[in-house]
Amino acid sequence: QVQLVESGGGLVQAGGSLRLSCAASGRTFNAMGWFRQAPGGEREFVAAIAWNGRSTYYADSVRGRFTISRDNAKNTMYLQMNSLKPEDTAVYYCVADEIATMLPEQYDYWGQGTQVTVSS
Repeated sequence: QVQLVESGGGLVQAGGSLRLSCAASGRTFNAMGWFRQAPGGEREFVAAIAWNGRSTYYADSVRGRFTISRDNAKNTMYLQMNSLKPEDTAVYYCVADEIATMLPEQYDYWGQGTQVTVSS
């Protein structure tokens, strides 16, 4: 059974940092990524990473503040979030599939989500 399990969310003050993790089980994936959804909003692409770890993609809103990485030996992906802003508040979802893309419909596998709340 394929599973994606996120962890690391929580409450942090503006300017602070959090590190999200996504542990995959059941298979490996060429591409993994993160989406987020704020209350009342649509799912928004955050970042994606290819198998080699060198090909990474970021939304303009997080580039320079967030860093995506992966450890293929552990089948785990990470999202280091620095300089957090209140507008980063959302449920963050781990996604995985064969091709790194910014389109949510291209990902067949989704985690259950982890809440990130940034207070001002």
